Amino acid sequence: MKKYLLTLAVLLSLSMAASAQDAELLDPTPPGPFIKFSEMSHDFGDIEQGDRVEYTFEFTNTGDAPVVISNVLTTCGCTASSWPREPIVPGASSKIEVTFNSTGKIGHQNKVITIMSNATNNPERVKIVTNILPKADS
Repeated sequence: MKKYLLTLAVLLSLSMAASAQDAELLDPTPPGPFIKFSEMSHDFGDIEQGDRVEYTFEFTNTGDAPVVISNVLTTCGCTASSWPREPIVPGASSKIEVTFNSTGKIGHQNKVITIMSNATNNPERVKIVTNILPKADS
């Protein structure tokens, strides 16, 4: 019985080690800078036409070299952004602030923000989503 339990324990530990190695092979972080966002999308829910809403996307450089963001592109003039201009060293976190102006918009909106950088996962994209309701009569 002890041999059986010992064999089972050895096989289980080998299986767990192999699973961890498989996970690293499936999702490795390549060498160089790498941007990892805490959230890839934010839903504002329902807002009223004319509202301005803001959201901050937080990210970490999980790579082994500094990340330098060269540009942040938005899909229309209704979306603006601000981003760090200084390099983000490995292990450090920073943020990209996004403002959406719903003036002249109605219904479901899905705005993609494209982050251009020297990261190995360049370009990276995040998005904001909202549903714009007609302005209530005052």
